[in-house]
Amino acid sequence: MIMMKARMPYFISVIICIVLGLGSRTYSGLLPVFIAEHAGDMLWASMVYFGFRFLFTSKSLAWAAAGSLLFSFGIEFSQLYQAEWIVKLRHTLLGALIIGRGFLTLDLIRYALGVTIAFGVDKFGLRRKS
Repeated sequence: MIMMKARMPYFISVIICIVLGLGSRTYSGLLPVFIAEHAGDMLWASMVYFGFRFLFTSKSLAWAAAGSLLFSFGIEFSQLYQAEWIVKLRHTLLGALIIGRGFLTLDLIRYALGVTIAFGVDKFGLRRKS
C-alpha cells in the first residue's frame, strides 16, 4: 500500500502529461505558435520521466532523469532507421505518438527541456521530505 501511495503522484503526472500533450496537438491552432510547436515533445519527455519515476520509485531523481533522456534520445535516433515496416508503423496514429515520424535535432532539445522541467516539478513539488 505504501509503495502504491508513493507511485500515485507519478501516475497522475503521466496522465496529465498525456492529456496536455494530446491537447497541444489537437488544439494547436488555438495555442500560441511557440507552444503549439514545442509543448507536445516536451510533454512527451516529461511523461517518460514520470513513467520512470512510477516504475523505479527507489531510484534517485538523477537516475530517472538520465534514464528518461537515454530512452527519449534512443527513440529519436531510432527514427534514422527507415526500414519499410517501421515507416509503416510510424504512419499510424499510435506509432507516431510513441516512436515519432522523423529525426529532428530540435526534438533532442525539447526532450532535454521536458525532462528538466519534470525533474524540477518532482524535486520541488511532488517529492515529500521524510
